[in-house]
Amino acid sequence: MERSDVIILGGGLVGLTMAAALDSSGLSAIVIDPADPAPRSEAAFDGRTSAVSSSSMRMLETIGVTAHLGAPGCPIRRIAVADGLKPGALHFDADEEEPLGVMHENRHLRRALQARAESGANIQLLWKSRVAKIDRGEHGVLVAFEDGRRLTAPLLIAADGRNSWTREAAGINIARWKYDHQAIVSVLRHERPHDHVAYEIFFPSGPFALLPMNDDGVGHRSAIVWSVPNGDAAGWLSLSDADFAAEAEAAMGGFFGKVEMLAPRSSFPLGFHHAAQITAQRLALIGDAAHAIHPIAGQGLNLGFRDVAALAEVLVEGARLGLDLGDQQLLTRYQRWRSLDALSVAFATDSLTRLYGVPGAAASAVRRFGMGIVSKISPLRDRLKSEAQGTSGTLPLLLRGLAI
Repeated sequence: MERSDVIILGGGLVGLTMAAALDSSGLSAIVIDPADPAPRSEAAFDGRTSAVSSSSMRMLETIGVTAHLGAPGCPIRRIAVADGLKPGALHFDADEEEPLGVMHENRHLRRALQARAESGANIQLLWKSRVAKIDRGEHGVLVAFEDGRRLTAPLLIAADGRNSWTREAAGINIARWKYDHQAIVSVLRHERPHDHVAYEIFFPSGPFALLPMNDDGVGHRSAIVWSVPNGDAAGWLSLSDADFAAEAEAAMGGFFGKVEMLAPRSSFPLGFHHAAQITAQRLALIGDAAHAIHPIAGQGLNLGFRDVAALAEVLVEGARLGLDLGDQQLLTRYQRWRSLDALSVAFATDSLTRLYGVPGAAASAVRRFGMGIVSKISPLRDRLKSEAQGTSGTLPLLLRGLAI
């Protein structure tokens, strides 16, 4: 029977980051995932991107992930928020030392994290492995596979996504609802430079985000995340590239000049869920297994990275004190550390989605008045900026760029 300090279910972006964070401090992890990693690591660009906050980038550098990135990301120097194409946009500008965040293609992040995990001295990757049974007992966790193999560890970490069967098996309740929207994602080439500005334009039909990307030798590029009503999504996806680009150009008021498509369009349903608790007996939830939010502020992946940083610090410090890594006091510390932050970000994005979805000239005028007030009150503006950078609250060491 193989043994490790933790067993991680899920080899996605958050699960592999968890393994790397523990490995960088000498703790061992076995990562289990039923998927074959080859198609994901060899995939061509599919239009999916992530805005990685400045604090998350500090962690990725500290735990050795950025050394494996095959392509640099595009720094975000300004975030511009607007109510439609009306005047009165709200701006957040980066400091000279550090951008607000960095845009990365998801395929580059996946490859870097997989390479980091494969080079980890304390990481074992079990791809294409199917679990038959998990027993979280009083004295440890036992994982049995369909082929008869068995693993044991003091703690199980669930990073198995929105529909986490580990969470369901533990009987953890969640608050969940669906939005009547789908997000269409792709990448555009545009005539004028983006100047490292990320735009969030709110229309009554749904938010429209433009996120700056490096030109990659093909001209000025921006990722697009366009939330459209469920009933319209099929129609938007059926448009020709030229027609969709023309609609996108109109939605942005033509401020980027001529626009054309550079990647296939894909869509995914939008929803919200938040676990009532993120721990159980010898179990900790991270990433989408714990919470999933609207992509309106680009914080979904960063919430998962914040889970990783907090849990890694709790476990490493517990190991140095000689504690059982599944000890309830360690899990309680993680629960307290992450619960309020995750819940506040989740409900802030949900409220923002609903607020900007209210139609009518009066509602628009109120929103623009509010943005004008925020732009004039420095402490409030700075608080919102720190939320975007992921630097609010009590930051774990890794998010400050410090080793545990």
